[in-house]
Amino acid sequence: QLVESGGGLVQAGGSLRLSCAASGGSHSSCTVGWFRQVPGSDRDFVASITWTGGVSYAADSVKGRFAISRNVARDAVYLQMNRLKPEDTATYYCAAQCSGQIWNYWGQGTQVTVSS
Repeated sequence: QLVESGGGLVQAGGSLRLSCAASGGSHSSCTVGWFRQVPGSDRDFVASITWTGGVSYAADSVKGRFAISRNVARDAVYLQMNRLKPEDTATYYCAAQCSGQIWNYWGQGTQVTVSS
């Protein structure tokens, strides 16, 4: 199970940190990612990190502004979002792919709204 938190309303240029709490057994074979979606559009990849080793990737649109990290002891993954822009407004979802599956676990989403 994945539960996101930390969304909210922020002015352009501000920061937010999203959290994803993971439960339900070992995550050693998992990659955890963040996606975002605006109404009427596809869900877009934002960033991901491997649970073992902490290898991370980020979409070009957020590189240099967003950073993904994980805390193995707390079973949590974070998305630090800096220098937010109005176009970052979306519902952000935490997802995990484990044991060779493709994004087979999803959270309920958390809303991020960036005002201009």
